[in-house]
Amino acid sequence: MMKTITVKGIGKATAKPDLIVISMALDSQDMEYEKAMEKASDSIVQINSALAAAGFDKEEIKTTNFNVHSDYRSVRDSDGSYRQEFNGYVVSHNLKIQFDFDVRVLSNALAALAGCPSHPQLSIAFTVKNASAINAEMLRSATANARRKAEILCEASGVLLGELISINYSWGELDIISPTQYRVAEECMDAPMMAKGIDLLPDDIDVSDTATFVWEIKQKA
Repeated sequence: MMKTITVKGIGKATAKPDLIVISMALDSQDMEYEKAMEKASDSIVQINSALAAAGFDKEEIKTTNFNVHSDYRSVRDSDGSYRQEFNGYVVSHNLKIQFDFDVRVLSNALAALAGCPSHPQLSIAFTVKNASAINAEMLRSATANARRKAEILCEASGVLLGELISINYSWGELDIISPTQYRVAEECMDAPMMAKGIDLLPDDIDVSDTATFVWEIKQKA
């Protein structure tokens, strides 16, 4: 019967952010479906216009989610019971723009959005353009880590490390985003103020993951 050793390798990788992503969330609501859609369309036009003034092309503004749903609210009747009352149609639209890391471009984009009548909710993330490269580095690290552990365990146990039998890895999505948070309260979203910007250097992106390796082990001759 073949004897084996199973080791979990821990891989780590670090990268400096070189990409900025601005995510925008818009909600439009009206009791009439057509008017809710018209409001949503107007908001998109305003976003496109604002970002065009900051130097972005319309093709750079990508939709990440679009949803239309009915909204209801709880209404209390005279007898004290509650019922659901239709409160209109809600059109939710999520957009994003991304660009090479440049604080000046970020400041210009935020200043443009600060003056946009549609007032989108914003979130800013610092990430990397080549996510596959950092993922590959992390996997190589996990492989080397597992082999070192296996060799040490075999040496300490007086056996030899044999052929690699299997590798188990989940291939889940890694969250390759800097932990640095960039937030601006809505009351501070003044266009001239945002245009001034601030010099910042986001924290490095650290990713880690695990993979499980199984090797054959042999007795020493």
